[in-house]
Amino acid sequence: MPSTLPGSVLRFADFELDCARFELRRNGLALRVERKPMELLILLASQEGRLVTRTEIARRLWSSEVFVDTEHGINTAIRKLRYLLRDDSENPQFIQTVTGMGYRFVAPIVIIHPEAAAAGPQALPEARPHPPADSFAAAEPMAIRARAPRYPQWIAVAVSAGLLAGLAILTGLYASRRPRTPVISSIAVLPLDNLSGDPGQEYFADGMTDELTTMLAKDSTLRITSRTSVMQYKGARRPLRDIARALNVDAILEGSVSRSGNHVHMTVQLIRADTDTHLWAESYDRDGDDVDLPDEAARDIAVRLHSAAPVVAPQRYVNPAANDAYLQGKYLWFSDGRLGESGKYFQKAIEIQPDYAMGWAWLANYYGAATVDSLLDPRTSLDLLEQAADRAMQLDPNLAESHQAMAGALWLHRWDFTGADREILRAISLDPHDAELHHLRSKILVTLNRPGEALDSEKRGMEINPFERPWGMMYFYSCARRYDDAIQDGQLRLRDYPTDQGVLAVMASAYRCKGMYREAVDFWARFHVAIGEPEVAVELRRAWERGGPRGFIAWQLARDEMQAKKRYVSPVDLAFYHALLGEREHTLALLNEGYNQHSPDILYIQTDPAYDFLHSDPRYRALIRKIGLPPAW
Repeated sequence: MPSTLPGSVLRFADFELDCARFELRRNGLALRVERKPMELLILLASQEGRLVTRTEIARRLWSSEVFVDTEHGINTAIRKLRYLLRDDSENPQFIQTVTGMGYRFVAPIVIIHPEAAAAGPQALPEARPHPPADSFAAAEPMAIRARAPRYPQWIAVAVSAGLLAGLAILTGLYASRRPRTPVISSIAVLPLDNLSGDPGQEYFADGMTDELTTMLAKDSTLRITSRTSVMQYKGARRPLRDIARALNVDAILEGSVSRSGNHVHMTVQLIRADTDTHLWAESYDRDGDDVDLPDEAARDIAVRLHSAAPVVAPQRYVNPAANDAYLQGKYLWFSDGRLGESGKYFQKAIEIQPDYAMGWAWLANYYGAATVDSLLDPRTSLDLLEQAADRAMQLDPNLAESHQAMAGALWLHRWDFTGADREILRAISLDPHDAELHHLRSKILVTLNRPGEALDSEKRGMEINPFERPWGMMYFYSCARRYDDAIQDGQLRLRDYPTDQGVLAVMASAYRCKGMYREAVDFWARFHVAIGEPEVAVELRRAWERGGPRGFIAWQLARDEMQAKKRYVSPVDLAFYHALLGEREHTLALLNEGYNQHSPDILYIQTDPAYDFLHSDPRYRALIRKIGLPPAW
């Protein structure tokens, strides 16, 4: 730091910068300032209005550190200083940006030397101010000021009034012509950094990110980018402006969280993307029992941006241990291939707090999703799904997740498709920014034989969150039997997601539905490589080479029959291969078994051309009527 001011106190406006004590005070009260911003403030303030280049700042403040993004560090430090000083980058009172070069401290400073500071307040009036180097007062010759005549008091008042009036008019004209700063209407919450020093706390940092995102969507009128859209930037060192442009948002919220014992510390800052301007920052210190921290931070942001939503009913009490289990469950839910592990944590959450509505809703979601993925047997899991959904609705009928859970129960268990659509629409009305709700409605609409509306709903979900399911539109094009559209969309998705399991699977299915088995086999092989089964891909290609389409289908059927001896396999999965082979009796028998087991797969048999040869069969038609599906023949 500059050696010209050792121990000095620099006074500007209502601030005092104590270089010796490394302290910034406002009206006598010490402010919390991090080390780098404090060092930068001392450097700028000590230069008496001289321009300090970014290169000089980097050399002075970061020369001893390696592998540091100094550009981002300088920007962050400047933002934090402007927030502390309540400065405006467009009309600065303290720190002026010289575009492409550096910064200049422009406020008049009173230098209080060490001996004056030690003498106490009575010595302060003797301190002499030095204005910034580029001010008019500094350039004005002292002799002219000394010879200025003394006007009568009334003339001085009149002149002052005239000057003030003219200044007001000029200010008004300037303000009217000056372009207004665009309003912040959309925000992305970047994954909070885990500063606990414990990788085992990663779930907590991700959970707090998720909760903060959710609460911002509920507590404000802002458009909030979904969790999964921003998780791709976890740990990424990219300019915030680039991230904001990719996510199509006006501002970025970034920060960190740490938990040690029963203490939680969270720091967040809001940054305007197009100008890299610091808008707001806050640090929160709470004990571990305070589960309302994300809600408090979200409301602070909403108030700061004048976008607070109407106040809703107070949140119910949540046991901190139950909330922690819930966060662990959510963390596993969104981790690739770990859906099956999440259920025990949602179960733990409701065991700790039996009246925890969110815990019950997510336990219901787990039973539904795990059943659809054949991780659970529907003969036992669907009863549990409905019980959990009923409990969530009883505890909090105003929770979007409660209606989402009930929609799943009505759709998968009761086969009340109209009721399921009613419930999911209610969930969407409570939380229109949740892409999951729109995706679930698309699936319900497919079973109602309304493929056009299903595509519209999925499109809305993809607009909210284009990263969670890049295969979404492809899948519903395929359900609508628009296979060329599905393949065309898939080719576009493959540019960005060449190994995405969903994209590869839907591509394979779309080509199979068109009768293009060679292409279908290629994508099925790529799918198995993507999920870590390269040996299966090799066997699959051999089956195709030996027996063509029938050899390929027979090989898959035999493989699923072997799997059924080890885990649950839906009879509808087996019926599908028999249908492709044209085996009517086997297909109908297995479909009826799927009906008896209440397999979720049976709800989609009308969307697949493999079953079209059964449409005229009265037994098939009777089955469709028993399920309650609108006929598609």
